[in-house]
Amino acid sequence: MSDAILQVRDLRTEFRTEGGVVRAVDGVSFDVERGQTLGIVGESGSGKSVTNLSILRLIADPPGRITGGAIRFAGQDLLSLPEAGMRRIRGKRISMIFQDPMTSLNPYLRVGTQLGEVLELHEHSTRAEARRRSIEMLERVGIPDAPGRIDRYPHEFSGGMRQRVMIAMALLCKPEVLIADEPTTALDVTIQAQILELIREMRDDLGMAVILITHDLGVVAGMADDVAVMYAGRVVEAGRTVELFGNPRHPYTLGLLRSIPRLEGEVGRLVPIPGRPPDLTRLGAGCPFVPRCEFVMAQCRADRPQLRLVDEVAGEHSAACWYEPAAATAP
Repeated sequence: MSDAILQVRDLRTEFRTEGGVVRAVDGVSFDVERGQTLGIVGESGSGKSVTNLSILRLIADPPGRITGGAIRFAGQDLLSLPEAGMRRIRGKRISMIFQDPMTSLNPYLRVGTQLGEVLELHEHSTRAEARRRSIEMLERVGIPDAPGRIDRYPHEFSGGMRQRVMIAMALLCKPEVLIADEPTTALDVTIQAQILELIREMRDDLGMAVILITHDLGVVAGMADDVAVMYAGRVVEAGRTVELFGNPRHPYTLGLLRSIPRLEGEVGRLVPIPGRPPDLTRLGAGCPFVPRCEFVMAQCRADRPQLRLVDEVAGEHSAACWYEPAAATAP
């Protein structure tokens, strides 16, 4: 893509464990354009969060390490940058909303101190200017009485309010790329809608690219321009959101869509995906979804499929599946 601010190519990240090597990210590739949102979906353990921690080079070594691939941000190769160069990018040009605000906020520092440090470090703001901008951002993310709460400690905030503090911190420096890892998990439906609208507004105002990691397919449908579906460390389907939701071409994507509770007549019916995610230390030669798939063929057990175009009309819709015509119609 000519306007891609972030390009990930064949990214590989592994963890060394007592049970063997876990290939948590195994050849992931995608682009994110300026002003666009990429939704990354999949079950827990599919590699979504590790992929994005790898982009920021936040993988702890040991036990983890990035073993291959390329990450290009605004023309820069992030994997070859020295750590000092990455520190200038993290939190300013690429920001991340982490999934668990309790482990991301320092319990010993007041919220205002933690917000102010971001602006003092990256934009050399004065303490007074940093405080003013921090209060403004806290108000934007829906913290009531922000001037009175800015000097409180994280434990004095509810779980949802701590999450909003994390979102405020990520948006303070108006990043070019925002990585949002389950940004609305701890929030009620009303606040969730407000936060998603705020992210959408900031994206549109700044031309910011957004990577949205979530289990909530409804959020993806409403927010994302493109979707990447991950399973066992790989992207198994990718394409424009409308096309992928309307015409899923991988059995796993179809299973995710079927598992959304819906009313059929007067009875709500939940259709779960059978089985469980695979052990990443014991993947065989075939498709890792084989034990859970209703469309298994002999080739599926022998060879692992690669992403390929599945719809010439839709353009960039691709899936890693041997089955033709690749599963069926979305519910």
